[in-house]
Amino acid sequence: MNWSFLEGLISGVNQYSTGFGRIWLSMVLIFRVMVFVVAAQRVWGDESKDFVCNTVQPGCNNVCYDSIFPISHIRLWAMQLIFVTCPSLMVVGHVKYRKKKDLQYTTSHEGHHLYANPGKKRGGLWWTYLLSLIFKAGFDAAFLYILYYIYEGYDMPRLSKCNLAPCPNVVDCYISRPTEKKIFTLFMVISSSLCVLMCICEMVYLIFKRIQKLLVKKREADSRLFAERHEMKPLARPRSDIRSKKSIWVDPTNTASIQNLSNTEGEEAPIQNLSEDLLKKKRSKLQNRWIEFA
Repeated sequence: MNWSFLEGLISGVNQYSTGFGRIWLSMVLIFRVMVFVVAAQRVWGDESKDFVCNTVQPGCNNVCYDSIFPISHIRLWAMQLIFVTCPSLMVVGHVKYRKKKDLQYTTSHEGHHLYANPGKKRGGLWWTYLLSLIFKAGFDAAFLYILYYIYEGYDMPRLSKCNLAPCPNVVDCYISRPTEKKIFTLFMVISSSLCVLMCICEMVYLIFKRIQKLLVKKREADSRLFAERHEMKPLARPRSDIRSKKSIWVDPTNTASIQNLSNTEGEEAPIQNLSEDLLKKKRSKLQNRWIEFA
């Protein structure tokens, strides 16, 4: 079986994945695909030929082999790898759809882009990526359960007993290299379990980052709303706008002082809390006193 297409497919998703997704991809390529292609197929290549039962009854070996191995481990793992990597097509297809849509929008809107980065996990692409992770973890967990259910565990017994027809009685059957097959079975089960764990970690990471962004946006919106409702207003006029009170002494014997007082009143702003009528009264009193003194 040629796995180059599958390798190219899941490698294309690497540019859209997070750190956990890249770890998952490395584990699938190195610990599952390569081990499956290089070693596992050779280990299980002689399972039917070297399966032996202590009987010469025609057909007994075939019936007992079918009972002990309802489905080959190799074919089950091949199906598992195909099902686990297929959800990546969802992400690749969604990104391709975004790029095509962005190209059409750019053509019709004079160079303006619909997406700043079509491969960025936002909006619908975020949900597609999360759904692909759920499918990956679900398929891996389902195949692990199927393997456990069919073979009643992950062990590979050295001796199996069979009493199905046309066997004349209970016969003992032996498989070739049971220890080696058990080791490879446990290796594939552990690697599949780690891939499920990586998918769960990536889902938690994506959900946590999404919640964090929503909380930040909500906090910014609340701060903006609070600032609009409680706009700060100056409690007092600026110090530069308030004229400092100056004490002016007028010499009743000097007419220049009265002129300076009138010039000062004309040039400067009126003294706070002092009305023009009061100033006129004071000026008239000073003039009367000067006339009496003269």
